[in-house]
Amino acid sequence: MTNMDDHTVAAGAADIDWDAQAGAFDDEPDHGLRDPVIRAAWATRLRSWLPEHPADVLDLGCGTGSLSLLAAEQGHRVTGVDASSAMVERARAKLAGRDAVVLRGDAAAPPVGEQRFDVVLVRHVLWTLPRPERVLRRWRDLLRPGGRLVLVEGVWGTVHPVGMAADRLTALLAPLSPDARVERLSGDCLLWGKAVEDERYVVVATV
Repeated sequence: MTNMDDHTVAAGAADIDWDAQAGAFDDEPDHGLRDPVIRAAWATRLRSWLPEHPADVLDLGCGTGSLSLLAAEQGHRVTGVDASSAMVERARAKLAGRDAVVLRGDAAAPPVGEQRFDVVLVRHVLWTLPRPERVLRRWRDLLRPGGRLVLVEGVWGTVHPVGMAADRLTALLAPLSPDARVERLSGDCLLWGKAVEDERYVVVATV
């Protein structure tokens, strides 16, 4: 994508009323993780992406908090951030009683002050943001030395595809991380509740 495409795609995503979407957001199998098989598939993947020891995880664009909850259940200390007050309300309810906090704020500039994290976890958010190279630098600066970015992204649609291809994301990460690996996710139908043919992947990048 060119920079113009980034801005055009981001503008379209910004037009979505996420407060209005919040009530039905978890109806999507990979959002709500209500099916125990799908939930277990995401839990297994997440465990492989996150540190083995308890870590501070920043989940940006956390939505209703499904991945935040999985991370908390695996013993991590989680800070979730979402721009939608309705999403934040649902995430707080989902994470009640866990070692977690959910803040309302911009994923591109999260309201965490000087706090630093072991992991910045982001799913299906970066493609919606203008100037992703700047956003990635900001996210890297939120990490402690040896921390990692865990970025779940993809490209969806055939006529007018949206998203970010893995080769573009790894190119953006090249100046920031000496170690970025791509794990393809399209072939694992258990993650999505169905077979998919589009590009879905995660990049785990150590800084």
